[in-house]
Amino acid sequence: MNIRYLLGPLLIICTLPVMASDYPLTLRSCDRDVTFHKAPQRVVVHDVNLTGMLLRLGLRERMVGYTGFDSVKHRDSWMDEALSDVPQLASRYPSIETLLEADADLFFAGWSYGMRVGGPVTPETLSPFGIAVYELTESCSRIMTQPRASLDDLYGDLLNLGKIFSVENRAEALVGELRERIDTVRTVVQQASDIPQVFLYDSGEDRPTTSGRLGMPQALIEAAGGNNVMGDVSASWTQVNWESVVERDPEVIVIVDYGPRSWQQKRDFLMQHPALQAVRAIRNQRFIVLTYIEVTPSVESALAVEKIAAGLHPQLFNGAPR
Repeated sequence: MNIRYLLGPLLIICTLPVMASDYPLTLRSCDRDVTFHKAPQRVVVHDVNLTGMLLRLGLRERMVGYTGFDSVKHRDSWMDEALSDVPQLASRYPSIETLLEADADLFFAGWSYGMRVGGPVTPETLSPFGIAVYELTESCSRIMTQPRASLDDLYGDLLNLGKIFSVENRAEALVGELRERIDTVRTVVQQASDIPQVFLYDSGEDRPTTSGRLGMPQALIEAAGGNNVMGDVSASWTQVNWESVVERDPEVIVIVDYGPRSWQQKRDFLMQHPALQAVRAIRNQRFIVLTYIEVTPSVESALAVEKIAAGLHPQLFNGAPR
């Protein structure tokens, strides 16, 4: 397939004229201020969803490496082609030495997205080496009190990246595109007569891993006209008990196509689970499948909302993405 087709949105954004930021520039990142005296030139980014943000903003030439990709994180071929000449520095989390060897001046990451609380790589440990860190806003709930997840978190990160790299107009165009698509879905689902109860299943057999109200799936499900049955859980990605799933009796289950088990294997496991046989989603076999990049904060969030809405309200979205 022609790479121009694969990179269509990226190429369109790259052709926009660049709007210069004023430096020094100070922005809020989680619970701290981070100051940039010029646009970063040597960026290392963690995970496929954060990498997609930089690529869609036309910043591939600023990337000296990426980390956190592995075979179980599904991604579109456009990303692989865009990264063909960018090295993967670590298949999991990078070390300080990894970032120093790359001569990075910015690490774009998040908590549980390249950094662990109390781990060796944090904004504090990188500061003495002159490596700035910008943190994914959704991940800030790991280190500070956060309200429920919101798509505004994603929009804010994209706009901040636009300021950091002095490509504000590109960021505004991208956010405008995402907003328009998601707002279109919001308008359509207002016509629905009900709000389906939704459970997100990531993985786990003894206890399921899901997302509470602090994870991006909360915002995606709400925008698509559904209710996250674990929205009362004050956590991002977390484990719950099967009993709590049964009690909430979801009508639809969103399966994350991620990890060593295929989404079909996950579906079959759920269908055969003795405790779930009375759950409406199992009885009616109502499943929606999303990839890893779609359920995390990313440039695919609009697509995720469209797919969830089509699965929750098929009568309103004939011919919508699935």
